[in-house]
Amino acid sequence: MKIPFVTFKPLEKELNTELRDAFERVYHRSWYIEGEEDKTFEKAFSQYCDSKYCVGVGNGLDALFLSLKALGIKEGDEVIVPSNTYIATALAVSYVGAKPVFVEPDIRTFNIDPTKIENAITDKTKAIMPVHLYGQACDMDPIMKIARKYNLFVVEDCAQAHGATYKGKVIGSFGDAAGFSFYPGKNLGALGDAGAVVTNNEELAKKVRALGNYGSDYKYHHIMQGNNSRLDELQAAFLGAKLPHLDKVNIERRRIAEKYITGINNPEIILPYVPDYTIPVWHIFGIRCEKREKLEKFLNDAGISTNKHYPIPMHLQECYKDLGFKEGDFPIAEEISKTELSIPMYYGMTDEEIQYVIDKVNEFE
Repeated sequence: MKIPFVTFKPLEKELNTELRDAFERVYHRSWYIEGEEDKTFEKAFSQYCDSKYCVGVGNGLDALFLSLKALGIKEGDEVIVPSNTYIATALAVSYVGAKPVFVEPDIRTFNIDPTKIENAITDKTKAIMPVHLYGQACDMDPIMKIARKYNLFVVEDCAQAHGATYKGKVIGSFGDAAGFSFYPGKNLGALGDAGAVVTNNEELAKKVRALGNYGSDYKYHHIMQGNNSRLDELQAAFLGAKLPHLDKVNIERRRIAEKYITGINNPEIILPYVPDYTIPVWHIFGIRCEKREKLEKFLNDAGISTNKHYPIPMHLQECYKDLGFKEGDFPIAEEISKTELSIPMYYGMTDEEIQYVIDKVNEFE
């Protein structure tokens, strides 16, 4: 049996008519930037995230970068980020000229460990950027408490967690702003690059919109040195067609995850840990194994595609060698990078495919 790591075909087959209708609307309207589809999606997504405002942008990295820029984070400032995440989180900090300050994750959840944040705070710290990694919410109460204590901004990185909740409240609604990616592989994915910022701060939303539109509040009037990062009409239309189905997609991912968690019983495998405070949406189902490379080959040889998130931690990436870190400086992130293996997780997996993955993981020695 051949099982891909991810495929979009089952959902896109179900939504074939709606996606084609979305394309036709945009095509026949001949309005491709900042039109009705964008406005409609922004309103719907802000409501979904229990936030007052949503600003569509070009991608998830821009959502984080523009949020930080709109908050006034600049050169000489520091922003706390988890040591275990995709590099876009740190790049957003670098793009505004600030310094990313890495804080280790909880080895069980892979998310930033709130008990380690205060030790990383200096007089240059201006914000905390928690990442809801793999679709599982960070422990937001202690993070927000620390932010209030030290008067810090909080920008949530929600790129992998559309619809996840923390103590019954949807993620993206806790911080000053939240950045989402709609990269095609996300739980809510466009048919190309796309992203959004959600916030309850009207002034911040206006700044993000202006910054993403060349710093312009109206045509040919530029109040800031901005960028070009806008959600185009076509992607907004596709996202608008898919958003009503997001909860269904997330429910199915949880069903698959539950089968994995109850079915995989190999002592060589460390399964994901889910705290009581979160209902995850399982963008990634990441297991850990000390024999990761051997497991990867075993599964691949059996026709099961896998992925590694993330094999080189950020502090050891060449692009951040100027920060002066070496191997051993962030041992938890390094341990995760050496042992994590992501197994297939996508809407449309059949019970036969799920069971095949479970059986093969259990066969591994």
